[in-house]
Amino acid sequence: MLCVTAPASAQESHPVSYNFLAGIPMELGNPGGSAPGADDWSCRPSREHPNPVVLVHGTGGNRQDNWGTYAPLLANEGYCVFALTYGAFDDLPWPISAIGGMKPIEESAAQLRDFVDRVLQATGAQKVDLIGHSQGTLMPAYYVQRLGGADKVDKYVSLAPLWNGTNAAGAAGLIDTVRGLGAGSLVDDGLAALCAACPQMVTGSDFMTDLRAGGLAAPQITYTNIMTRYDELVVPFTSGHLDVPNATNIVVQDGCASDYGEHAAIAAEPVAAAHVLNALDPEHPRPVPCQFVAPITGG
Repeated sequence: MLCVTAPASAQESHPVSYNFLAGIPMELGNPGGSAPGADDWSCRPSREHPNPVVLVHGTGGNRQDNWGTYAPLLANEGYCVFALTYGAFDDLPWPISAIGGMKPIEESAAQLRDFVDRVLQATGAQKVDLIGHSQGTLMPAYYVQRLGGADKVDKYVSLAPLWNGTNAAGAAGLIDTVRGLGAGSLVDDGLAALCAACPQMVTGSDFMTDLRAGGLAAPQITYTNIMTRYDELVVPFTSGHLDVPNATNIVVQDGCASDYGEHAAIAAEPVAAAHVLNALDPEHPRPVPCQFVAPITGG
């Protein structure tokens, strides 16, 4: 596991662990809490970083366990960092209540809308930058397209995005087969009862078809999509490619063959993190390292 500590000149000083699993002990030790560096509602954006950063977790994650790397990393860089848990069963006891991204994407997008409004009001900023992972790269598209987010988001950075949905394990064909056999209730009442968002993200779903028909990208937002060839949940990984003039598409292995990070690791590993920092602050680019990145952990 690779750990670094920010220089003393940084705004904050939080240890940064480049390990996707780093957020799990944080959640166990502080159930329902926030990762170090996140959710300081007294934070005021600096001139260098005028946009607060909102972290949007993936399916099954939450504001703490998904962001054990990025919350402290970004705070050390001088950003005001905020993270929400969306789509969770808040009426159930912990740890079930800590599992986010389960409810319909439309409901989660409304939660993101309200959270962004709260961040803007608290910080006095005009816009936020979004960093999402997995479902957290797709759900905000609904917020941008349907819930007024286009004028409140400046930069939209996606880790393991799925702009065209996913066909992991042949999910699209499997769902079609189940429906064709007259057993659609297994999807609509079975799977969706546990994770309503899961069938929505499958390539060719009614949700994906409708979202794509409305245009995935807003012209006033700058998009950066960071993908990994070893993504086992976004299949094919090229579903993360967004073909619009205001998008930059990055595959981490194109610049670093020793990066074996997959769907989880890309949300914690140092190669992708450098791309994220450059996307947030393109006027001050930094070198992107190339080093061995392990699957799952990223460290």
